[in-house]
Amino acid sequence: MIVVTGATGNVGRPLTRALTEAGEEVTAVSRHPAAVPDGARHLVADLAGPAGLGPALDGAKALFLLLSGDLHASGADPAGIIAEAAARGVRRVVLLSTQGVVTRPFGTTRIGMRALEDTLRESGLEWAVLRPGGFASNALWWAESVRTRQVVAAPFGDTGVPVVDPADIAGVAAACLLEERHTGAAYELTGPEVITPREQTEAIAATLGSPVRFHELTREEARAAMTRNMPAELADDTLDILGSPSPAEQRVSPDVERVLGRAPRPFADWAARNADAFR
Repeated sequence: MIVVTGATGNVGRPLTRALTEAGEEVTAVSRHPAAVPDGARHLVADLAGPAGLGPALDGAKALFLLLSGDLHASGADPAGIIAEAAARGVRRVVLLSTQGVVTRPFGTTRIGMRALEDTLRESGLEWAVLRPGGFASNALWWAESVRTRQVVAAPFGDTGVPVVDPADIAGVAAACLLEERHTGAAYELTGPEVITPREQTEAIAATLGSPVRFHELTREEARAAMTRNMPAELADDTLDILGSPSPAEQRVSPDVERVLGRAPRPFADWAARNADAFR
């Protein structure tokens, strides 16, 4: 049995589906009641209290660990989840980390994630670490304004990074959970090309077949919007990367293709599959 945390999100849902389609028994964990893919068992649990995962972890062979936003905040202790998994007999943990652990190791939230990676490596468990850059699904932040006003409002309109499709992250995660050859690997996950917010707007407009205007926000305006849904530390670290990406953060990684045997999906593909969110 495999436990998937964050199972109703942009990565967790396709991962749960991929594992059930592979014939695996899956326990899908989320904070709130929600529908999960057919064939999976659902458990409501708050990762801020690792003991609450106990009923899911008993009898599990592997765990996909995705931290909710509050577990990125200063003072959080997600290492307890790894300790609970080890105590319950889990053999393998695949951690969704972040590219910034390598490219910006001294960012506030990156320090905590780097420490969690170290905890996992030293746990005695089999492990793999996934380090995605920006997510294509972050464009869903714009869905309401596109639906109601045909506008995308975002900062740094002409500064791009190679955003990765969450379905590709899920595909790599499934491989790491199912195949021993990935044990001890750390994969950097990106899309196939650098794309700016303005270009993402054009891709959304193309898939909708109607005009969408781009409106550039200041950093301060963007931060105010982001902190409604995430810790301020995470918003600041994210804006640092979006506004001034380093060459390493704009590099297209070969790791998705290395694991999945195909090129990563472009943003336009993600936009086409999620067009209904913008209509």
